[in-house]
Formats: sequence, C-alpha cells, structure tokens
Amino acid sequence: MNTKPTGQTDVVFQWQGIPQPGQLVPLGLQHVVAAVVGIITPAMLIADVCGITGSDRTLMIQVSLLLTALATLLQLFPLFRRIGAGLPVVMGISFAYIPTLQAIGGQFGLPTILGAEIVGGVVAIVFGLFVKWIRPLFPPLVTGTVIFTIGLSLYPTAVRYMAGGSGSEWFGTPKSWLVALVTLAVVVFLNNFTKGILKLASILIGMIAGYLLSLCLGMVDLSGVGGSAWFALPEFMPFEIKFVPAACVSLGIVYVVNAVQTIGDLSSTTMGGMDRMPTDRELSGGIIGQGIMSILGAFFGGLPAATYSQNVGIVTVNKVINRAVFALAAVILLVAGLMPKFASLLTTIPQCVIGGATISVFATITMTGIRMITEGGFTPRKSAVVGLAVALGVGITQVSGCLSGAGFPEWVSTVFGSSSVVVSTLAAILLNLILPREREDKA
Repeated sequence: MNTKPTGQTDVVFQWQGIPQPGQLVPLGLQHVVAAVVGIITPAMLIADVCGITGSDRTLMIQVSLLLTALATLLQLFPLFRRIGAGLPVVMGISFAYIPTLQAIGGQFGLPTILGAEIVGGVVAIVFGLFVKWIRPLFPPLVTGTVIFTIGLSLYPTAVRYMAGGSGSEWFGTPKSWLVALVTLAVVVFLNNFTKGILKLASILIGMIAGYLLSLCLGMVDLSGVGGSAWFALPEFMPFEIKFVPAACVSLGIVYVVNAVQTIGDLSSTTMGGMDRMPTDRELSGGIIGQGIMSILGAFFGGLPAATYSQNVGIVTVNKVINRAVFALAAVILLVAGLMPKFASLLTTIPQCVIGGATISVFATITMTGIRMITEGGFTPRKSAVVGLAVALGVGITQVSGCLSGAGFPEWVSTVFGSSSVVVSTLAAILLNLILPREREDKA
C-alpha cells in the first residue's frame, strides 16, 4: 500500500488548505508540463484529418486548453456534489478517442464528430449514473484489450507524422525523418536517463528540441502568428453540428471504454495519494462530469474529454493531493486558452516533430494495455480473449470494404469497419462473458 512520506504533515499532502507559493507554483507547473502535449496534439491530428487549417485550427487548440482547464476545475469543485469527482485529477482532451475520431472525421468531417460527441457525452452520463451495475462488464482483461488495440491503431498515425504528414511538401524526405528521430531520441534519453522535472517533461523538451531543429532547417512557417489576437473568448458553435446515427453509435461505445479507464485513473489516484479506494459517488460524479464537459465542448468545437493517466502517475509518486495545486494548473491552462496568439504559435509545430514525440506516447498506451491484460498471469483464456478481439478489430479495419458488400447496410461499415476499437471492445466483452472461466478466475 502506498503511504505518504514519514513525518510529512505539510498542507500539500492534504486536500484542503493553501500551500506556500514556493511549493504551490512548481507543483502546479509540474502538472501543466505533464499534460500540455496531450492537450494540444489531438486537436492537431483531427484538424489534419478533417482538412481544417488557419484560424479554425488555432481555435481547436485554444478550445482544447480551455476545456481541459474547465473539466479539471469541475473535478476539483463538484457541482451539487454529483457532477465531478471531488478528487485530485486532471481531465482534458484525450488521445484515447483519436482512432475512432479519425475514422469518423475522414468519412464525414468535423460536424459529425461534434454530433457524435454530444451523444457520447450522454452515454457517459448514463454510465456514470449506473456505474455500480455496469462496471462488472469491464474487468482489467477487457479494458486492457481495448487499450492495447487503441495503442496499436495509433501507430500508423505516428509514423505518418514522423514522415512529415500526408500532403506536406516534406513528406517522406530525409529532413522530416531527421527531425522526427532527433525528437524521439531526446524523449527516450530524458525518459530513461534522467529524473525529476527532466524526466517528467521529456516529451515537451523533445518537442522543443525538434522544433528548434526544424526551425534551423526552414520547415517552420511563422507568417500566421502575427495576425492572431492576444486575447479572445471562444465562439459558440463555430462549426456546424451533424448527427449521423452510425457515427454516434461508434463513438458512444468508445465513451463507455473511456469511462472504464476513468474508473482506473480515479482508483489509482485515491490509492496512490489517499490510501483508499474511491467511493461509488466519486466514480459516478467523475464520469458524469466527463460526459457533461464533452457535451459542452462540442458546442465550442472541442474534442472528447478523459482523465490524464500521466498526471495520475505524478500523484502516486509525490503523494501531493492538495486541491489548490491542481486548481493552479487549471488556471494556467485557462489563461493560455484565452490567448489565440499562443494557440497560433502551437499550430506552427511541424508534423514530424509531433510524430517523433507522440510515438512514445502511443507505445506507452499499448504497453499499459498489455500490463493490464497480464495482471495475475497470462492464461490460455486470456490469450483467446485478447487474440481474437484484437485480430477481429485490427483485421477488419485493415481490409478496406470488407463490410460494405451487397447485403450490408452502409451503417455496418461505419460502425464496425472504420475503427478497430469498436469491434475489439464488443468482441472482448462477449468473449469474456462466453468463454469458460479458469479455476483462478472463479476464485
């Protein structure tokens, strides 16, 4: 069991109270550094898939920062004691939705993503209300299989970006690969050979190194930054919203998976920082808050929200659970989100830099799934569940048109043929329910 350091009675290890500025500022900045790459990158990936450029792309990044700030504040200060977990977590735009969002965006565009996001948010709220009864359908074996599939399906995206990004003048050139590999090398070195803030900020520092190198190689265009405003509020409904039933079903399933992942993150937070398991009310409030922020975000052009596992990891290591620390991190992100010039500067990051930095993130997601699957040993039953679920999910998406032949309605291909995550989730749930349990599982 994790315990706080012996003799530590400092306010940073308590939920209430205001720490001294010398503690508050660095601890808050630590969470900002850990989260910022995960906040801005999904918006860039989806903008590229949907062909969104210029001021609209800047707006998506700006809204990502704002939504993360607001979602985190909602988790820290629950409304009506039912909306929000009331736990020390950071919640914001998540990589976990990307494979399905890319599939929907590539076929229908951003308006359909936003419509499906609203439906997905409702699904998350319902899940939160009934979490006590739905939770048994998602043991670590099922959740781990889905997370493993998410990681696998993100690899082509990372490699495409490392090569310079489809449609880019730098695609497939030595320059792109040089920048990507230097970025990756910095991330790997800092992650494995350093400690403290250098290790924690390895991805951010790697992106800075890659950005400076690409700047020297003439791969950065700063012409659009000067025209951006220093301060601006986000627009309400800057994009059209469309509801396509097949897309809504597809993303709704992914919301259920991410609600389960939220349960894991909240449990890790309370076990690592508070030496207890979360209550049903805390789990329910956290997931309901996640759904509400996703619905709200859709009306401002934002993407789906989820808890940040990297920030959970910080809590389990340093045991700091003070609400003011997380509130400061949220306020910093809120201020950054109100500055379009800052968001515009972020859009100038070359795709090869993003690819070099995020491939390690996607690898971590994959290995997290494997770790969950192998928890307690790897049995023949686990092998069957994981092997078949991943084979069906990944295999179907690799064969274009395999679900669009005569006799199949169009929605079948959209729901089951566009994202490996959906098929793997359903297959893992069914196989886990159907296959006979081994003696250890029954015990």
